[in-house]
Amino acid sequence: MRASIVFLVCVLGSGSSVFALNPALDVNQYAHTTWKIRDGFTKGVIKSIAQTPDGYLWLGTEFGLIRFDGVRTVEWRPPAGQSLPSTDIWNLLAASDGALWIGTAKGVVRWKEGQLTHFRELAGRVIWRIFEDREHTIWVSGTGVPAGRLCAIRDRTVACDGDDGRFGYGVIGMREDREGNLWLGVMSGIWRWRPGPPVFFALRGEPDIVQAFAEDSDGQLLVTTHRGIRRFVAGRIDAYALDGPNLPFTGYKMLRDREGALWLATKNGVVHSHAGRVDTFGQADGLSADEVFTLFEDREGSVWVSTSGGLDRFRNVVVWTMSAKQGLPNSVAASIRAAPDGSIWVGTLQGVQRWENGRVTSYRAHARPAISNTENQVVPQGFPEGTSRALLADERGRIWIATSPPSFGYLERNRYVPVGDVALRAVRSMVEDAGGTVWVADQAAGLLRIAPNGRLERTPWSALGRSDFATTMTADRTRGGMWLGFWDGDIARFQDGALHDTYTAARGLGAGRVNSLRLDVDGSLWVATAGGLSRVHDGRASTLTTHNGLPCDSVHWVIDDDARAMWLNGTCGLARLERADVDAWVADPRHAINAVVFDSSDGLRLSALPSGSDPFVAKSPNGQIWFIGVDGDGVQVLDPRHLPSNTIAPPVRVEQIVADHKAFAVPSDGSRVDLPPLTRDLQIDYTALSLVEPEKNRFRYKLEGYDRDWQDAGNRRQAFYTNLSPRDYRFRVIASNNSGVWNDTGAVLDFSVAPAYYQTTWFLALSVGVIVSLVWTAHRLRLRIVEQHRLEISALNERMMKAQEQERIRIAGELHDGVMQEMLAVTMMVGTARRRIPSDSDARATLDKIQHKLVQAGTDLRQLSHDLHPPLLQEAGLPKAVQSYCEQFSAASGIPVSCEAYESAGELSRGAALALFRIVQEALGNVAKHARASRITVRLTRSDGMVTLAVSDDGVGLDRSRLASGGGLGLVMMRERASQLNGTFTFESVPGGGTTIRVTIPFR
Repeated sequence: MRASIVFLVCVLGSGSSVFALNPALDVNQYAHTTWKIRDGFTKGVIKSIAQTPDGYLWLGTEFGLIRFDGVRTVEWRPPAGQSLPSTDIWNLLAASDGALWIGTAKGVVRWKEGQLTHFRELAGRVIWRIFEDREHTIWVSGTGVPAGRLCAIRDRTVACDGDDGRFGYGVIGMREDREGNLWLGVMSGIWRWRPGPPVFFALRGEPDIVQAFAEDSDGQLLVTTHRGIRRFVAGRIDAYALDGPNLPFTGYKMLRDREGALWLATKNGVVHSHAGRVDTFGQADGLSADEVFTLFEDREGSVWVSTSGGLDRFRNVVVWTMSAKQGLPNSVAASIRAAPDGSIWVGTLQGVQRWENGRVTSYRAHARPAISNTENQVVPQGFPEGTSRALLADERGRIWIATSPPSFGYLERNRYVPVGDVALRAVRSMVEDAGGTVWVADQAAGLLRIAPNGRLERTPWSALGRSDFATTMTADRTRGGMWLGFWDGDIARFQDGALHDTYTAARGLGAGRVNSLRLDVDGSLWVATAGGLSRVHDGRASTLTTHNGLPCDSVHWVIDDDARAMWLNGTCGLARLERADVDAWVADPRHAINAVVFDSSDGLRLSALPSGSDPFVAKSPNGQIWFIGVDGDGVQVLDPRHLPSNTIAPPVRVEQIVADHKAFAVPSDGSRVDLPPLTRDLQIDYTALSLVEPEKNRFRYKLEGYDRDWQDAGNRRQAFYTNLSPRDYRFRVIASNNSGVWNDTGAVLDFSVAPAYYQTTWFLALSVGVIVSLVWTAHRLRLRIVEQHRLEISALNERMMKAQEQERIRIAGELHDGVMQEMLAVTMMVGTARRRIPSDSDARATLDKIQHKLVQAGTDLRQLSHDLHPPLLQEAGLPKAVQSYCEQFSAASGIPVSCEAYESAGELSRGAALALFRIVQEALGNVAKHARASRITVRLTRSDGMVTLAVSDDGVGLDRSRLASGGGLGLVMMRERASQLNGTFTFESVPGGGTTIRVTIPFR
């Protein structure tokens, strides 16, 4: 996975404009992908390939037409009512006007804008070739017995030739050269069909068939026959020899790619030729089969090959491999060095290899047959056998070699010189310091010093206080000495026989094994560890890890390219860091870098641990970076100055929409897709037509009006939605290619979900109307019930008050007729007794007092009887009764009372009038007892169906504590009377500011 989707042209600066194949590479160095018939990719052999302007790859097979987006294949079927002449597809052409021409075993059709057009002139014929010339005329060749036919189709005009038998069974090959000549290949010869009169050139010797055309680097016409490739010059057909292995092959098709390389389809695989080099790729190399049928180059520069076993794709890579096929006598590389003269030295299982200007010189113990015509063998006397595990190129041009089985020495002018008798069993690193001394770190033997005079000294690791060993070294040419990185995970500077300046994980170094060291031009030491990339400078260590944007922590090695960009190899791949980004991290360790990562899809062989011996990487004079591959994979190379990049934004397509497992086609005219009501599960299939690395295409989509923001789908090619509301929708999808180039326009799909009947506007309006009617009806019923209940309560209260009044009348009558009469009799008896007692008797004075008390009690009893049954209320109504009572109260209490009673309140029911009268009595009684008022105001009014009684005084008021507790018994009784009449009772009192009570009841 890439750690960044930044467009590589912007990041890397000098990439190619398209992801075309690098012609300097062999075919086996390209990235190769295969899809096999036996794995179910197609039902049969692919006979033809075409790519339409929308980006789809079309595959013509013997069982029908397949549409391929690099990931998914879809069997194409004509629309209802239309059909192909045959499902056996022989030839395809994507024309410049966007039409797809389909040649079958029984004729040709044109597919454009949803319509198939048949051409009766070629009906029933096998279509061998379809070709479009520069004037956009379509040439179609059909077989026939005894005569094949060639038809030129332009617009609606069809002109055919060949019925005279001049083409034999038909035209098999066609090509228009750079000068506009149209060439036709037939049995036994070649036709130059135009311009001018047709001219035939016969093949010499035995009859043969010209199957395909191409041009060589000089513009001369090349043809393929059953006997191989031929060159056509000045009317003559001569043999054409390809440099390289002698390959007797039968050529079917030829392809000249955009970089000028020639590809040949043969029965023995693919033949690839460029700049005088020829290489092959067959089933033994991974091709789906040896027999190749057709070749095709897509618009992004990838070459597609169809074979009897399936489909293969060759595309460019960032990292390519040098192995035995490129001249290395052995593909297992154990060490690598760049010499001062610019050559690259590689230690292998079979000696040392020197690579310079494309030629390999092998230094080995014994000569053997050359595997390449570019290989030169040197067998120095005494050269050791075995694996060259470690190399060092010193300033004198000597190549120091440590081998296994143990041997140590150097090459100088093709002569091998052994050094010492020390047994070096596992050399980890070799380095030369500023004084020309060679240092060797051996896992078992310790640290060896080889002075320029040849003197050898050994220092065991234990003498340095180490229980492990050094895995890597680099000379400190500024301060002197050497930096050593150790197996257990720390570094130290070795000088004067001792270790100094030790850095560990506790001091900021990356944790784990130290894999390699590199000194920068500014004196910084870069340390590749299992726990990150560390920098040591001015006595301080800091480590770059995944927390700062590094794609992974485990780093095998680090090197700068010519532009000072930093390249790291680790467990997750090859990462490139811009120098400005690294400098920003150095200035601020919190800075997050932006790494571009290349992985196995870019040609890199990933490894968990670094392979071989330090150093693992070298840089050639032309800026290429060479490093040791995984065991058996030789040497890998990348060119930072020419990194391939794909600048073509991928076309984006919405392929179908699936609603509740039923697929709906997407209209080609962009019209809306109507989905049925109650659609629950929705799936939208989309794709991006970049075929270089379709697995690296990235997608974002958004359902407008539903998704709040773009959804990042990664490389998933489906979007899912559930329970969408019925309405119109617009689905948008955008995509990027393998280099991070985005098509921001993308594709759009308009669709709608139809509403069910109960989701329609009319149903909603009707439902709302019904609900409103039901609520209104329920409300009216509730009001009626409440009113009825209120009337029942009022009637009950009325009956209760009438009952209370009748009880009061009874009590008043009993008091008047019973108790008062008895008291009057007692008073008369006391008066009679008083007259009989002498006036000077003390008993007479006592009887006077008793008689006075009895008269006072009778008066009070008479007033109580009157209050219980006010006759004026019965006779004159509430207003008169209130006014009369106010006058009586004022006269009795001495407090002025202002009374105003509206006559309209006189029509109040007897029960309500009695309740209000009792409230007046209670209110005035409270004023007399508690208020110490100097003035009272009583108002009885009627307005808007309500009767209001207000009693106010200017007395001392009521304190807040009594007011909060609800007041005394009088207030409670007044409140209950108002409540019984469905009225309200309010009480306002301010200490020192008087009191006001207000009762409001409905008029009845």
